[in-house]
Amino acid sequence: MPVPDDKQNITLRLSHQTLQKARILAARRSTSVSSLLASQLELLADTDDEYERAMRRAMARMEDGFHLGGVHKLDRDSLHER
Repeated sequence: MPVPDDKQNITLRLSHQTLQKARILAARRSTSVSSLLASQLELLADTDDEYERAMRRAMARMEDGFHLGGVHKLDRDSLHER
């Protein structure tokens, strides 16, 4: 049984110059402009997802803090005595 195509078409408005450059680039890569754009958009979306995951991990590490092995020998009051 064939797998249904979960892709959807979109319409883009590009300048003539941009479209010409895209056609040349796609031809150099032996692909279509549509496939070229689709792969670049997928890469952009994946990169953004990776960035968001990395940001969440970094924020969680900052929330937890880091124990650097030091020991406080003075209390707050003695540090702020005048």
